[in-house]
Amino acid sequence: MSYYFCIVGTKDNPLFEHEFGTSKQGGDGVARFREEARHLNQFIVHSSLDIVEEVMWNSGAMYLKVIDKFYNNYISCFLTGGNIKFLLLHAPLVPPSGNAGTSKAFVASNPTAPATEEAIRQFFNDIYDVWVKNIMNPFYSLNGVVSSPIFRARVAQAGKKYL
Repeated sequence: MSYYFCIVGTKDNPLFEHEFGTSKQGGDGVARFREEARHLNQFIVHSSLDIVEEVMWNSGAMYLKVIDKFYNNYISCFLTGGNIKFLLLHAPLVPPSGNAGTSKAFVASNPTAPATEEAIRQFFNDIYDVWVKNIMNPFYSLNGVVSSPIFRARVAQAGKKYL
């Protein structure tokens, strides 16, 4: 799978973006988005913000699971206590089919499989820990762009570990 991770601030402004691929099952960690569709990732993620606003009031959970689908792209969301949104766009390499649960290879490429949702939840929890450490920095301003190379490395490390 290919992943596009974005942190969206309280004013719906992008604070951080990172694109990566799967490192599981022989993956090399490189995103495999089609070149002609790569520029749409930010648009797809930001178009799901309205759905996040609707779902967040009906659920008391921080992890909202898959909230939106755009063609073969799925968007998962995690909310922080300060209304910062972690959005993950994931695009499977193999489209999910009716027999997706019969093979381990298909489970990893099925975005709605329980194993995939659990991996995404753990990824978001690790990012949340790093995020809390980042906003505790006295030099970080709320809704400011995160430009720390250490933060980017920790996001890449969490993506490699879980996704």
